[in-house]
Amino acid sequence: MTHPSDHRAYFFKIDTTIKKIRNALQKQFNETGFDLTVDQWVLIDHLYRNPGISQNVLADLTTKDAPTVTRMIDLLCKKGLTERRMAEDDRRKFLIFLTPEGQAKYDEVLPTVVDIRRKGWGDLSEEDYRHFVRIMDSIYNNISE
Repeated sequence: MTHPSDHRAYFFKIDTTIKKIRNALQKQFNETGFDLTVDQWVLIDHLYRNPGISQNVLADLTTKDAPTVTRMIDLLCKKGLTERRMAEDDRRKFLIFLTPEGQAKYDEVLPTVVDIRRKGWGDLSEEDYRHFVRIMDSIYNNISE
C-alpha cells in the first residue's frame, strides 16, 4: 500500500507558495521604497520581538546560517537599523538590538506585511488556520526527528 504523500508533491506546493508570498512582499517593499529585502525584514521582525538576542540565536530563529546572519546584520548596522552591544556576561558575545530608527522602520513596514498576509489568507477561517498550523507543525516535527 502506498502512502498518500508518495505521489503528491506537497513540498513543491509549500515552496511555490512561500516564493509567491516573498515575491509579493518584496515587490511591495520596492514600490513603497522601504529599502529592505524580505530577509532583512525577517531579522528586524525577530529583533523587535526578541531584543538583545545573539547572532547565533537569531540564525536559529530564522533558519539561516551564522555567516549569512552576520552579513545581514552588518548591512542593517550600516543602514542604522540595528546595533551590536557586547554582552555583559561574555565579552566575546555580541547582542543585537534595533536602533530607534530600526524600531521606526518596523512600525513603518508592519502594516504592509499585515496587508499582504491578509490578502494571502483571504476568506480562510480560524479553523482553517488551526488545521494549517497543525499540519505544518506535524511535517516540521516529522522532518526534525
